[in-house]
Order: sequence, then structure tokens, then C-alpha cells
Amino acid sequence: MAFTLKQDMVGTIAYTLTVDGAVVEVIKPENAVEYLHGADNLVPGLEAALEGKAVGDSFDVTVLPEDGYGEYDEDEIEEMDAGDFEDFGELEPGMEIELMDEDGDIYEATVLEVTGSVVRLDFNSPLAGKTLHYTVQVMAVREASDEELEMGLPASLIDELYSQMDEEDEEDGDEHDHDHDHDHDPRRN
Repeated sequence: MAFTLKQDMVGTIAYTLTVDGAVVEVIKPENAVEYLHGADNLVPGLEAALEGKAVGDSFDVTVLPEDGYGEYDEDEIEEMDAGDFEDFGELEPGMEIELMDEDGDIYEATVLEVTGSVVRLDFNSPLAGKTLHYTVQVMAVREASDEELEMGLPASLIDELYSQMDEEDEEDGDEHDHDHDHDHDPRRN
């Protein structure tokens, strides 16, 4: 039975992403990535274009900002106290950094400017306001497992997430069971 991409299916795709005429990302077939269809693992415009596709399908799609990373929003630029960034070393314009809020949520930002005691950060995605051009090849389609549906991620990303958590625990000297029902190979990248 040949599966097609729809809600709660796991797709494996290879693609080339071009923005403003420049190739910004290439995922080759041998390094294809998995995603859980309908779980917001991809930008909405790409996921919509994948709906109904099957293994072997190849296509091009143009994704406008509103269906990609959104419009560029000036309100996403913030000034913060430079003292909050001592653990980052010397910040320079153009650096991309990750910040965690008090709830443990992680945000990515680009350093725009460092002046005295103030750091200006841009929390927009670097691709905000950009039209995205994808050339896509569907490599595999399968049903999602119960764990994948519960987590909202395909197994490969769950394994990567647990592997990162294990590495952080080892750095902190903390060992504990993450209570998941599959093995993961710590050698995976």
C-alpha cells in the first residue's frame, strides 16, 4: 500500500531552499529529514504543498512570507542589559544566540548592536519577510507511531532531542531516565 502525506503521517524529504536567488540550505537524499505532517514541523506553505504527495514525487514550490517565516516585525527588536550576556563571551553584530526565558522556553536572536551596557537583539527569523523557493523530493512516507503523535515529532527528532538532553545531563553530572520506549544510539548526530 502506497502512503501519501496527510495528517499524522511521517514524511522524509530532501530539498534545496533558495532565497533571493541564493541557495541557503541543501538537504541531499542521503541526509533527508523527517517531519510529522500536521504537527507544524515545517513552514505552513511547504507542508501544504506536500499534502497528498507520495514517495518519488518531486516538485518546486514558492512560499510567500505569510506562509513561511512571517513578515519582518520591527516589534521583535529588543534592547537588553549587556550584563545579562556575560556567559556568551564577546558579542558581535551578526552573531546568532539562543536565550532561555524564565519558563524554560528557548528563543533565537541575532545581535544587531552592542553599545556600552545595551545589546540590541532581533528576534525575527533570518528568513522573516523573505519569499522561499523549495525544490523538494519525497523520499519516504509512513504512519506515525503513538509516541511520535504524542510528542508531535518524528522518531529521528525525538531521538535527537533525548540525545541532547542526555549530553546536557552528563555535562551537569545528572543522570536520569527520560521514560521513553525506544532505544537511541548516543553516536547519532
